[in-house]
Amino acid sequence: MSGEIILYRTDDGRAQVRLRAMDGTAWLTQARLAELFATTRANITMHLRTIFESGELEEASVCKDHLLTAADGKQYRTRLDRLEVALTVGYRARGLPCHW
Repeated sequence: MSGEIILYRTDDGRAQVRLRAMDGTAWLTQARLAELFATTRANITMHLRTIFESGELEEASVCKDHLLTAADGKQYRTRLDRLEVALTVGYRARGLPCHW
């Protein structure tokens, strides 16, 4: 997979978020979205289901499946979500804290 890994860290160093920059936008896994909003992946999945069912975002246009290589050298299929997904989750779930 091409692209650049970007690491955002708060000034106090207590929170950080990694994302991938490619195709002119930023991409995050659902695990990274959960880190960003200091919540669980299950909570992010619940918000995404609502967002896609309501038609606010079209899943096929903001999500991609990719193979990521883990530290053990194995490749794992994972889903990446575009920056628009993070912004929409943040807007809909205003009660979630954001580390950015």
